[in-house]
Amino acid sequence: MKPSTVNTPAETQVEVVRRFDAPVDQVWQSFTVPELVSRWMVGPPGWSMPVCEMDFRVGGRYENRFRDDEHGTEFGLAGVFREIETLRRIVQDESYGSGDAADDAGSEAVVTLTFEETDGVTTVITLVEYPSREARDAALATGMAGAMEMGYCRIDALLAS
Repeated sequence: MKPSTVNTPAETQVEVVRRFDAPVDQVWQSFTVPELVSRWMVGPPGWSMPVCEMDFRVGGRYENRFRDDEHGTEFGLAGVFREIETLRRIVQDESYGSGDAADDAGSEAVVTLTFEETDGVTTVITLVEYPSREARDAALATGMAGAMEMGYCRIDALLAS
């Protein structure tokens, strides 16, 4: 599949569009089963995901922690599932940071994932709404788009196996 396309449709939004050569139910599982998420959302080489917890239901919480295995530094993503429409859409809060609520106050975004299948190819549209343009630009500056594509290539490999 071609790499992701990254757009900024509004001053507080990032949209990432990626196609997967697989039916929607298989792609959906890659995003909703913790054992699969922990295999593809690990970050760049040399990083691991020591925590991947997911209570996949509306109101359920999730937490992903990432570790630079060489230096021991960590960061995390955590939030609550707001909406789930099976095989079609997930809306979730996402806070980024150290995982300490006091340190991470105000860093919340809303992530909407939309899944669309056509002829056995599934398109995933990820729309991230940040609280400000500065927060959006800071997220883009981290290399998030490249990291997402790296993970999506791992999903491609999972789907092929």
